[in-house]
Amino acid sequence: MSPSHPAAARVILLTGPSGSGKSSLAARTGLPVLRLDDFYKEGDDPTLPLLPNGIGTDWDSPLSWNADAALAAVAELCATGKASVPVYDISTSSITGLAPVDLGGAPLYIAEGIFAADIVARCAELGLLADAICLSRGAVTTARRRFVRDLREGRKSVPFLLRRGWMLMRAERGIVARHAAFGAHVCGRAEAMERIRGVGRQPVPVEA
Repeated sequence: MSPSHPAAARVILLTGPSGSGKSSLAARTGLPVLRLDDFYKEGDDPTLPLLPNGIGTDWDSPLSWNADAALAAVAELCATGKASVPVYDISTSSITGLAPVDLGGAPLYIAEGIFAADIVARCAELGLLADAICLSRGAVTTARRRFVRDLREGRKSVPFLLRRGWMLMRAERGIVARHAAFGAHVCGRAEAMERIRGVGRQPVPVEA
């Protein structure tokens, strides 16, 4: 797909720190949703980045994510309204199957994930981007939500979740700044919802 061939649908990229509420916000919009976190690399991938101490994988590095595969799925959904995407099990760091995503004719959808900002520029170049939003709710609130969610879903061991949670809470300001540098608008839940509703009221560009 190239910018000279307008997409049938456009995408809102929704990013933010882990635990900031991206998934729940996306669900509340009523728009179709593509889960970009399902494009993590598998645990045996030799290209996975290591933690600074060299022990274990750094799952919070964008290098642990397959940006090219995620962009391909976004582009396919924009072009055809349908795509087959991986189903990722975080607890085992593996892809467990494939699942269909169907926009059902919707001209707008949300692609949400912690690395969504990494493909903002490429989506814009392809004429796919409707908006890019970074959801930020404060480091303490986000850390609490993240720990409760990860514990409930059994994503990793409790010691791992505590270590990761402390690290991410301290790093949150830099994480949000990085998303903003890639072109995502930083805001809270209410403003994010208003922006999404505003985009939904705009007409989809058509080819002349």
